[in-house]
Amino acid sequence: MKKSSAPNVARILYAARRFAVIFLMISFVVTCCMELFIILLQDSMGRTFAQNELEHAAKLTFGNVVLISLLLAVMDEVWRWFSVTRPVRHIIGAVSKIMNGDFSARIQPLKGIDNGDGFNTIIDYFNRMAEELSGIETLRTDFIANVSHELKTPLAVIQNYGTMLQTPKLSEENRIEYAKAVTSSSRRLADLITNILKLNRLENQQIYPEKKVYDLGEQLCECLLGFESTWEKKNIDIETDIEDSVLIESDPELLTLVWNNLFSNAMKFTEPGGKVSLSLKTDSEFAVVQVSDTGCGISPEVGQHIFEKFYQGDTSHATQGNGLGLALVKRVVDIVGGDISVSSELGKGSTFTVIIRRNEHGTVQEDTP
Repeated sequence: MKKSSAPNVARILYAARRFAVIFLMISFVVTCCMELFIILLQDSMGRTFAQNELEHAAKLTFGNVVLISLLLAVMDEVWRWFSVTRPVRHIIGAVSKIMNGDFSARIQPLKGIDNGDGFNTIIDYFNRMAEELSGIETLRTDFIANVSHELKTPLAVIQNYGTMLQTPKLSEENRIEYAKAVTSSSRRLADLITNILKLNRLENQQIYPEKKVYDLGEQLCECLLGFESTWEKKNIDIETDIEDSVLIESDPELLTLVWNNLFSNAMKFTEPGGKVSLSLKTDSEFAVVQVSDTGCGISPEVGQHIFEKFYQGDTSHATQGNGLGLALVKRVVDIVGGDISVSSELGKGSTFTVIIRRNEHGTVQEDTP
């Protein structure tokens, strides 16, 4: 009972205090005005008012002051209810919903007499904040779901083949096959964890670009040659068109991550006997790198989400991957101040385009031992 009555007592004391303040202010003003009025009236009429006349006027004035003070206090309370108390209650209610995990809470803009009180500005910023939190919560939920899925798949393979390896009198051929499956799944699991850690460091700005001037064409060729065994195994035709002496000032280690991911995807999604193309062109300010393949291509719907974490156009997860490669690529390109885009057509292949600012006047910096 004490807890429930405490707010009511506080409101009554607050209303009484405001009434007292208004009463004293009006009493002071009216007293000064009446005293000046009586003095001027006596001087102009040449007579002095009797004591009973002054007492009657004082009582009447006091009653009017009390009535006016009460009326103004009520008007002030009503005004404060509509202009302050009601908006604050709406905001507190929405904040409570957010605190309880309901990120769909929104506040409708207020329609009142005074639209310049600043509450609509606060409400607008609150709604933006709630929308951002809702998006973050959705991403967090999706992230957990996707991580769980991606972790469970290789773990299930490892467990199954690990159990099969314990089979008595297992043939050497089967033992090698099962061991390879365990190794492949464990490697996939390690790659997933590594990519998660890299993406987390990139998104939290724990990796800072270490810029140096170097030849972009040489870097692209070195990265492409790292996939020689893959294109030879799949009999993929490699086509290159690389301009000479294209210098950029960027972080070579971070960009190596970009090129390796793009080449890996191109090789992975290109059918045997297909073609992968690498192009490096320049204009007045930028170096333009294009990695194209003749693979399965992607639909416009998939293309809109291709750089999102854990997003995979192959919803069956039949193709090996964890959906983090292109998210890493996008984050790295953003960090180094570049731009990346994709154009694709189903059944005809895809082209990824990366644009990076050139450094025409720099000199190649050698690595120090």
